[in-house]
Amino acid sequence: MSDLFWLSDAQMARLEPYFPKSHGKPRVDDRRVLSGIIFINRNGLRWRDAPVAYGPHKTLYNRWKRWSDKGIFAKMMAGLVAEHGEKQTVMIEVSRRTPCVRVSLRKYLKAHRTSSSLGVKKGGRGRLIGRTKGFEGLRNGPGDRFARKRNTKLHAICDSQGRPLNLFVTAGQVSDYIGARALCDSLPNVDWLLGDRGYDADWFREALQDKGIRACIPGRKQRKTPVKYDKRRYKRRNRIEIMFGRLKDWRRVATRYDRCPKLFLSAIAFAAIVIYWL
Repeated sequence: MSDLFWLSDAQMARLEPYFPKSHGKPRVDDRRVLSGIIFINRNGLRWRDAPVAYGPHKTLYNRWKRWSDKGIFAKMMAGLVAEHGEKQTVMIEVSRRTPCVRVSLRKYLKAHRTSSSLGVKKGGRGRLIGRTKGFEGLRNGPGDRFARKRNTKLHAICDSQGRPLNLFVTAGQVSDYIGARALCDSLPNVDWLLGDRGYDADWFREALQDKGIRACIPGRKQRKTPVKYDKRRYKRRNRIEIMFGRLKDWRRVATRYDRCPKLFLSAIAFAAIVIYWL
């Protein structure tokens, strides 16, 4: 098949420092296995439908499951981000550009029926799968135009170019403020933070001020006192929306098939690595 994906030698050289050491019997060819994992995740295939060129599908899944449980893919992304972050800081100083961070929550990823389990209580506790109200048309009958959709929410921090720096997932019904609290501690040392009006909270602005970060967040419409923000700078926030769109081009990211949230987050992290950091 001519449309198969293969990691290049240069890409493998950047990933190899993060591979775990093999004990005993040497591992199967890393390039072949990782290329097969990328092909499966990008096209949303079942593991058993992997092309023969990538080897046995059980080998692909076992490597994917084992490395995800160990957090290898998350460490890959963290290492590549840290490595590139140093270069970016220098380049920003030379070009005299103001470093920014963009934050976006409320990005819902549909959960497939295979990602749920009958053995789990309602609401998907432990699976990070929630139920939010979504428009369903007349699918459930004329009197039921709204239905509870199963989904997962992706939280992200991006740099000024729209490249993801930190990712994590929660259940779909989790408040944006909870995600904002979790993101506060991982914010890098920057001057600006761009976010939509969903982050307009006094405690969040004060937390950013304590870190020396200026908030470029429009105020909510129900605010009695209007909040000033840099409208010209705020227009650049569309880059994080583009980032989410590119991540959702990977079908196993746009639709969650995995029951384990760690596997699903590994799929998102690996997609971000291939798209932005290799």
